[in-house]
Amino acid sequence: MSPSIRDAVPADLPFLPPVEEASDTLLEGMTGVAGLPVLPPVSTERELAASLHLLVAGKPPVGFARLEEVDGQAHLEQLSVHPDAAGAGLGRALVTAALDWAREQGYASMTLCTFADVPFNGPFYATCGFETVEDPDGELAALRRHEVSLGLDSLGERVAMRAQLVNRQSST
Repeated sequence: MSPSIRDAVPADLPFLPPVEEASDTLLEGMTGVAGLPVLPPVSTERELAASLHLLVAGKPPVGFARLEEVDGQAHLEQLSVHPDAAGAGLGRALVTAALDWAREQGYASMTLCTFADVPFNGPFYATCGFETVEDPDGELAALRRHEVSLGLDSLGERVAMRAQLVNRQSST
């Protein structure tokens, strides 16, 4: 049985930076760049505590989804699953829970930025209902420009993606 997805509590925060750091090591084999020197630093407990919303998997957490708001819509800022827990469906469960949360909050869509060709990034998010935003604008475009300035695109093609959210009650 996989760990349940739940809202994060303050006691979860110390576990999340190590989960993110371990999760980032999975990218090394996918990008061919050892050490990934251009990845942004791992989130601090303070940054995570300031998130719009945090969802975690497990107790103690072995995965988390960090949600923010971009252009007035939900934005999946970070999805991390510890490599020891990878392959058990936790990432998908976290994304589903994040989409459900955003829908419940009244958001019309959720965006994210990710590697286009890493199997557990762009292709994975496509199976969760996200589509590539060919020409992002506003704050989403600013996020992509920031990623380029950090050098993330030197590791592989990056894209912005969006999932449209439909209120389940209104779709009947």
